Amino acid sequence: MGDATTVNPTTSPIARPRPLRLSLDIPLFLAVVFLLGFGLLMVYSASWMPSAAHTQGRSVSYFFTNQIKWAIVGSVIATVLMYFDYRRFYPFVLWMMGLTIILLLAVLLFGQTLNNSRRTLMGGSIQPAELAKLVTILYLAVWLQSKREVLNKITFGLLPLITILGLVSGLILLEPDISTALTILAIGGLLFFLAGVDLRQILLIILVVGVVAFVVTSFSSTGQTRIRDFIAGLQDPLAASYHIQRAQEAVVRGGIFGVGIGEGTTKLTSLPLPHHDSIFAVIVEETGLVGAFLLITAYLVVLWRGLLIARHAPDMAGALIAAGISFWITLEALMNILAMLNLLPATGNVLPFISIGGSSLVTTLAGVGLLMSVARVSAREQEISERRIYGAVVSLRRGDRRRRVSRPRHPSGTGQ
Repeated sequence: MGDATTVNPTTSPIARPRPLRLSLDIPLFLAVVFLLGFGLLMVYSASWMPSAAHTQGRSVSYFFTNQIKWAIVGSVIATVLMYFDYRRFYPFVLWMMGLTIILLLAVLLFGQTLNNSRRTLMGGSIQPAELAKLVTILYLAVWLQSKREVLNKITFGLLPLITILGLVSGLILLEPDISTALTILAIGGLLFFLAGVDLRQILLIILVVGVVAFVVTSFSSTGQTRIRDFIAGLQDPLAASYHIQRAQEAVVRGGIFGVGIGEGTTKLTSLPLPHHDSIFAVIVEETGLVGAFLLITAYLVVLWRGLLIARHAPDMAGALIAAGISFWITLEALMNILAMLNLLPATGNVLPFISIGGSSLVTTLAGVGLLMSVARVSAREQEISERRIYGAVVSLRRGDRRRRVSRPRHPSGTGQ
């Protein structure tokens, strides 16, 4: 007992490798399908009045049918990206970032003005700030991989990173879109941390983001109002902003099991933007804490599978892409949910897969497609590696048999 066991590859059994599969991450797929289907259902429930107002009473399903259209477009893009090797994007990330910056500039010059901000192009059909989130993740992942040997040098790591993030988030701040700009800064800092830089630069990143957030909120009347309302709401729920009071009213009415899908009344009487920023409040009112728990669980599954995919990615850029996309989706969901509960200042972030918005939905589904691509490439490379090992062992065994067959025998036939 206690002796080490030696395994002889020429005699020990080895399992035949599994055949190449589609390599679909089932838990991630099911979580996204649930979020997408549940989102369409809740958009249908929450958008009756906004649709009627938008179409001057001609249709109560305008936003719902529009969301279905973008869900189909996004699903097709996600499917194509899933079967496309994500590494083929590496040579084009610089061009993708350049195009995104051009689109952000075009918004400031030619964008449609709505509610004192310019965020869209082509009559509201394209919102480049949403595209900027995904492109920034791709660009930084490839850039960080190429600079991994010198990232701990501030002039090669931190300063270029601040320049990249500052340019993108600065253009978005000019729209103005504070929440998206801060989201991009947060994701960029997180990817920088995951790339393995030293603690000194991480602390500098936190300091820079904190200073930017302070300056933006100090000079933005909207930011000041949101901070003031948030603090007042923490002290007294009745002193919170009108938006948050109505959202909390919907949450209280929902209780444990909700009033039933389609039966909520807050969305019809007082809740601002029930099909957009406030849709989580509608979800809790109509499906209760049970529905909220299922929704949050689905987002946590996306995070769990994304981090697992990142852990097994075949290269550093793939790991950063997977981690960045999964953190992006769950971060936006967290910010939206906490804002509706007055546990975070109102940010304006959408609820991924749920809130209306073609640009947001298509970009998020494209991110899921890339996440699936990383998982698929990782699984296929592992299976190919198993096949090579199996083939090498089989060849070794065959060679051993040939040597034994060709070994000369003693004339007596005893082999002695």
